[in-house]
Amino acid sequence: MSYNEVKEKLDKGKIIILDGGMGAELEKSGAKMHKDLWCGKCSVDTPDLVQKVHEDYILAGADVITTNTYGTTPISLKQYGFGNCVLEYNQKSVEIAKKAVENINKDVAIAGSVSTFGSFYRLGTKAMIPGFIEHLKILSEEGVDLIILEAMSSQADIVETIIECSQKTNLPVWLSISCVMNAKNDKVMLGYSDSIDTDTHIYESLDVAIKNFSKLHKGPILIAHSDINVTGEAVITAKKNFQGILGAYPNRGYFEKPNWKFIDNITPNDYLEYAKSWLKNGAQIVGGCCGVGVEEIKAISVLKN
Repeated sequence: MSYNEVKEKLDKGKIIILDGGMGAELEKSGAKMHKDLWCGKCSVDTPDLVQKVHEDYILAGADVITTNTYGTTPISLKQYGFGNCVLEYNQKSVEIAKKAVENINKDVAIAGSVSTFGSFYRLGTKAMIPGFIEHLKILSEEGVDLIILEAMSSQADIVETIIECSQKTNLPVWLSISCVMNAKNDKVMLGYSDSIDTDTHIYESLDVAIKNFSKLHKGPILIAHSDINVTGEAVITAKKNFQGILGAYPNRGYFEKPNWKFIDNITPNDYLEYAKSWLKNGAQIVGGCCGVGVEEIKAISVLKN
């Protein structure tokens, strides 16, 4: 599916199904997670397993699959001693995604994940710019259909920096951000909590963040890598502050480096019911992030119209 077809469906108010998480599915298949790059190294170490995860998502009904490049940002690769592998690792991930689409022979768009992984705040946003631009350039030249800026867990100024870097690409761009609930006032905030033992990181109110991001970014905005129970309220908040297309792909569980841990017993049918509520509140793109797998995507694929 070319992006023109995705856009045409979105313009008509139809639902687009995004794939689910890559890392947890790879873990289930026996792939080894790297202590620093998480599942990013799997595209080189176990490419057959990465391809199978893509293929399983396509067969489950995903309209868009995402390259395994979340952890292979130039910033993270250089930090962890893989600076000479930036081009190789990212090219390999796109190649695998293309093979999966070709092998299944279904109309599916490929999204290139350009993330803020490894962009620690102490670096300063100015130092992040070359890495963001390099990643965008590589994935664009390798032939992905769109870019997803996976800025989950990031402060507002980092999000704004990666948006600004993306404005020179000729590809459609989606933006993903994460949210948490402020227990003090029950208000949805830009922020994250990805470990059962760590404090929640709260940056600023989501309504303010969405308003500011929308001044720079006109493409879809997706609530991602957030607790399922917070995602619904986040979609409602985003709808009030953004006139464009919205999406949702939350996580399940938490990260205990270098593995993803499951702590709930949500069934695929439960996930479908959650997804229905996100659509009712304004989302058009639904999928899953860490811990949300093939069975959940298969369940929500019935929502396509």
